[in-house]
Amino acid sequence: MNPNQVLNDADAKFNRAAEHFDDELKKIRTGRAHPGMLDGVVVMAYGTPMPLIQVGTVTAPEAQLLQITPFDPSNLQAIAAAIRDNPTLGLNPSDDGRVVRVPVPSLTEERRCDIAKQLNGKVEDCMIALRGARHDALDQINKAKKDKDMGEDDAKRLTAQIEDLMNKQKQAVESASKTKEAEIMKV
Repeated sequence: MNPNQVLNDADAKFNRAAEHFDDELKKIRTGRAHPGMLDGVVVMAYGTPMPLIQVGTVTAPEAQLLQITPFDPSNLQAIAAAIRDNPTLGLNPSDDGRVVRVPVPSLTEERRCDIAKQLNGKVEDCMIALRGARHDALDQINKAKKDKDMGEDDAKRLTAQIEDLMNKQKQAVESASKTKEAEIMKV
């Protein structure tokens, strides 16, 4: 058994868990408009369902407004309908014949608290993934120690290194979580 391999595998798993957490953070709405809010919207264009990004460009010219400029103006109504019919967004777009404007309403205090709870759930999911990766690495170390592939001192040193990696990722996740929660609660 190679101690560096165990360390590298654990580090890779920790990084994957943190990257997944970062991706989940991007999906959480904070009251400010950002183009990523419309990533899941599917538009019926040319008789087939297409992602919004393939039928127009999405920009956020203001903090409370999204603007979609279709590549083909004939898809204007379909884009507005797709956004309006998406129940998870709860947005009401309007079009002026050239672009679709989507006002993003500010969040109520109750909704902010709900989103903060969702954030805490995602933090806990990430922590579970981190602990699982740590557990796998420690199991490999204990197995190697039991099989006499590794000495007691090497096992302790490697365990300490894995704990250090775990703590660094944990601090990064908690820091990102605090930043995002402050952003959510900001009126």
